[in-house]
This record gives sequence, structure tokens and C-alpha cells, in this order.
Amino acid sequence: MLSFLSEYGLFLAKTMTLVVAVLVCVLGLALIAGRNRKGGSDGEISVTSLNDQLEDMQSAIEQSVMDKDSYKQQMKDEAKREKAEAKARKKALKKGEPVEASSGRRLFVLDFDGDIKASDVEPLREEITAILTVAGPEDEVVLRLESAGGLVHEYGLAASQLERIRAQKIPLTICVDRVAASGGYMMACLADKLMAAPFAVLGSIGVVAQMPNFHKLLKKHDIDMEILTAGEFKRTLTMFGENTDKGREKFVEELEDTHELFKEFVTGYRPQLDIHKVATGEIWFGKRALEQHLIDEICTSDDYLMQAAREADVFVVRYEEKKSLQERISDFAIHTGDSLMLRWWDRLYKSRLLSR
Repeated sequence: MLSFLSEYGLFLAKTMTLVVAVLVCVLGLALIAGRNRKGGSDGEISVTSLNDQLEDMQSAIEQSVMDKDSYKQQMKDEAKREKAEAKARKKALKKGEPVEASSGRRLFVLDFDGDIKASDVEPLREEITAILTVAGPEDEVVLRLESAGGLVHEYGLAASQLERIRAQKIPLTICVDRVAASGGYMMACLADKLMAAPFAVLGSIGVVAQMPNFHKLLKKHDIDMEILTAGEFKRTLTMFGENTDKGREKFVEELEDTHELFKEFVTGYRPQLDIHKVATGEIWFGKRALEQHLIDEICTSDDYLMQAAREADVFVVRYEEKKSLQERISDFAIHTGDSLMLRWWDRLYKSRLLSR
């Protein structure tokens, strides 16, 4: 027993020493990183060819399902064809003849996965800025959109980013595979071509607000809550004070005004809608949404992009935020701490087994 306690104490001392050393290093590096943080880039644009991805997938399947001789022959024929095309292109360039590009147009694919705060608007604005530096009216931007809506001002900004694409006369296609409702539909309605999966959820052109009120609970416990304002409607409804009918009326008036702005915005981009019929806050599934002219076509993003890749160069564009040195150090410290704890428990468990 004494041997076990001695060994355990020695191991614990070593472990604590190592943990303290790691924490000191983390603190020191974090301070250095904090000083050098200004002026650094927050992220970078990555571009992936969807055409190449599809070709790799096709090749992998063919290699698995075809016999070896047939697959080898196919690879030889393909290499021979590519060599002949390259030779013809080189010959045409020598003669000064025009050489056509491998594709007549380019598609730039973006993704937006919206939460209540439309947090993806930050990478979206960077991606759109990057695309607008190279794209023209002959190209196309495809947005794969998924959002059940959220804060009005946040989704208003997200919609404004899509307006930048339209302002440059670049065709904008939006694909909804799951949901584009409320603020999500505010974004979706900007599409030149709006398509959705058969059971995607669309619509919810309405405005909602809710908050709890604890005034009665506070009053029950003899707790006073004072709210001082300058301006008659600086505070209409409150969580802790006593709400009045006048405050409620003003709050509803503001909601109605926001709803009117929402309806005007949607009508401006989709005039074919019967806005009085669809702006009730209801939602429609894909096929029903098509009947209501909320969308233009039933199609999944996968089908649309696979078809487009046969005729165009398709690029998936993403803005990836770089982790700061502090974040990387923090991840390392957590990983190291987890490893040390696992080793400690493993050593303790083995020691107990040996002491029995």
C-alpha cells in the first residue's frame, strides 16, 4: 500500500508540474498573440472545382464496378482523347485561330446556413466580394440557402449582400433543399431563379415578437422595478415593469409596420405573387409553394449543379476564418489536458490493479 501511495504521489507531482508548465506557456503565447493580433487577416477564400469532384467520384465508381481490362482501356482512351484535344488547341494557337474555352460560362456556388442572428452573413459578404472581382453577366451565382429566419435587421443585411450580385447584372439562382422561411424567404425572393426540393418549407412572410413579463412575480415578493425613459415610446413593452395597453398598441403598430416593409420587399422582387394571400405567416411545402408562385421550379441543388457541371465550370467558393494564435493554443491546451487526464486515469487504474 505504501508503495502504491508513493508511486501515485510521484506520478501526480509530475503531472501537475507538466500541467502548470503548459498553462504558463499558453498564457505567455496568448499575451504575445494579443499584442500581434492587429493587422492580421481574419480569413481566406478557398475555391473548389465541383467538376473535378464529380469526375473523381465517377472514376472511383467505374474503377470498382468495371473489370480491370475495361477500366484500363477506358483510361487509355480518355488520355488519348485529352492528348488529341491539347494537340489541336496548340495547333490552332500556332495558326492564330481562336481557341474556345473548355466551358462557355462559370458558376460560383455559395452556401448560407442561417441561424436566428444570420451569423453566416459575415463569410457571405466576403465570398460575394471575391466573386464580384472576377464574375460578369455571362456567369452565374448559385446560393444553397437554408434558414428558418431570425432577426429582421440581420436578415435585411444578408438580403442586401445578395442585392450586390443583382446590381452587377449577374444571374442569381437560389436553391432551397430544406427551408427558407421568414428572413430566409426574404433572402430567397431576390433570386432570378428560385427552386426548391419537393418538401422544402417556404413562406412564413410575417413578423413575430414575444417576451416574458415578471412584473407580477416581483410584486408578489415586494420588489420594485423602476424604468426611467426620455421619450414617450422609448420603451413600449418590458420584461420587469408593468406593461400598459398603450405600450402594447404601439408595439403591435411597430410589428405591423415591419410586416408592411417585408411585404413591399417581397413584392418588389416577385411581383407575380398574390402578396395578400401568401403574407399571412403561413408556410408551404415545395410543390404547394410552386402553385403559389413562391418558387419557380421544383429541383434539388444536387440535380441543378450536376446538370450545370456538364455545360459549365462550377466552383464552390468559401470564406474560411483563420483561427487566431490564442484559439489554436487554446485548442492545443484542451487537447493536452484531455490527454493528461486520460493518462492519469489509466495509470491510477493500473496501479490499483497491481496493488491488489
